[in-house]
Amino acid sequence: AAPAGAVAFGVKHTEGVSVDLLFRGRTEPEAVSGSSTRWPLDEGTVLRFSMSRASSEVNDNKVTVSFYAEGGKPINQAGVFLTGIGISLDVDADRDGVVEKNSPNKASWAWGPEGHGAILLVSCDKEFP
Repeated sequence: AAPAGAVAFGVKHTEGVSVDLLFRGRTEPEAVSGSSTRWPLDEGTVLRFSMSRASSEVNDNKVTVSFYAEGGKPINQAGVFLTGIGISLDVDADRDGVVEKNSPNKASWAWGPEGHGAILLVSCDKEFP
């Protein structure tokens, strides 16, 4: 998706975003800071970004990729706005009929009528053939 004539790229991102680069042939990704480092535009390079916490508002984070021609001349930029969505599965960990966010029984499990911990029932059958 790089513009014609691009030979290198740079990445900038807001504080709430983590960005990693994975180059073909390497097993470990390289973390990208918010600096102005440039990398060669090679086939098979993967840019992976993520967020570790929910956003405070829609589109409050951004990743911008700048493309450069031979000699470092800027050609174009592409950007994406991100919104982190917080998802939480809460349980009745002490099995008293009340879901509590800070129940001390969430970290362990005990069997029996006086037990504690989540009981998860999973439907693994085929609903539709």
